[in-house]
Amino acid sequence: MRAMFVTPYAVRFADVDNAGIFYYPRFFNAFHVAFEEWWERGVGRAYHLITGTDKIGFPAVHIECDFRKPVTFGDPMEIRVGVKKFGRTSVVFRYEIVHRGTGAVHCHADITKAVVDMSTWKPVVPPPAIRKALESIAIKA
Repeated sequence: MRAMFVTPYAVRFADVDNAGIFYYPRFFNAFHVAFEEWWERGVGRAYHLITGTDKIGFPAVHIECDFRKPVTFGDPMEIRVGVKKFGRTSVVFRYEIVHRGTGAVHCHADITKAVVDMSTWKPVVPPPAIRKALESIAIKA
């Protein structure tokens, strides 16, 4: 069972390369867009408030990504965001780009993000409200 957040993603002309497929760096941008969507729509607090007011940031420190099928301009996709693993001051997020029609996973990535105090850039234990939000999208085995 999964508790992943799901958001639609429209593959735009600007997302594709000369071969007509989703340009691989754009996947990472799309993942972060979905991450921000989760904070706003899933948690109810805009990400700029998390980083600016709450002073909690999530810089990426490690990425593993598998590209399984090409994504092309106009494909009806969705991005799924979940938490795969908790560390004391880090979180491993799982991202999947899935075709809304077929359900096929075209790409998935595990991105380890540190949890930092934006004032000092030092690692911190997530505050209780942040931890609760993260637990809401924990992937259940």
